[in-house]
Amino acid sequence: MQFEEIITELESLSNLEDVEGRARFGINHTKTYGVRMPELRRIAKTAGKDHELAEKLWNAGYGETKILAGLIEDPKMVTEDQMENWVSGFDSWDVCDQCCINLFRKTPFARQKVFEWSTREGEFVKRAAFAMIAVLAVHDKKADDEKFEEFFPLIIRESLDNRNFVKKAVNWALRQIGKRNINLNRRAVEIAEEISTIDSKSAKWIAADAIRELTGEKVQERLKKK
Repeated sequence: MQFEEIITELESLSNLEDVEGRARFGINHTKTYGVRMPELRRIAKTAGKDHELAEKLWNAGYGETKILAGLIEDPKMVTEDQMENWVSGFDSWDVCDQCCINLFRKTPFARQKVFEWSTREGEFVKRAAFAMIAVLAVHDKKADDEKFEEFFPLIIRESLDNRNFVKKAVNWALRQIGKRNINLNRRAVEIAEEISTIDSKSAKWIAADAIRELTGEKVQERLKKK
């Protein structure tokens, strides 16, 4: 598919009711068509991997074109400068998370960017750091436990950030690490208990929610079967 074809397709699928519905879940793109993820995945599958097309879609500036850019981009072609440019353009949690899930985690810069972005002030840049931890915990099957224990100091430090999209990502990162195996589950619960002693509303919420899931019967049973 060519750029113009994709834009025409998005325009034809545009749904203003979806835009209003997404706003209730905190999805507020600067520019949006109101097209759902299954349709975006279908378009991306038809388009295939295309570096130049991904750049054009990103620069179009719509929430959907940015998500499509992450789906279509070839991870082997991604540079650090490109990642920095894209992360500075995150204006919604869904664009942030989809880029981390579909593209950024597959680059050789993924772990480096976790440490860099976790120190930045921008809400969605910082969210990207912890979303990356969460998706690496799910998808990087070969990584040693130590690679994830390195993230615990970041999680503790940023548990004080009470901004909604940051604290939810910090919580997400901690929970996903704790679901990898029994050892990391034990360590993640210990970290959550340490966080629970911090005099901060966001820290106490992050800790309580993580402990509830990580010590729950469902997670414990699954980990015992591994």
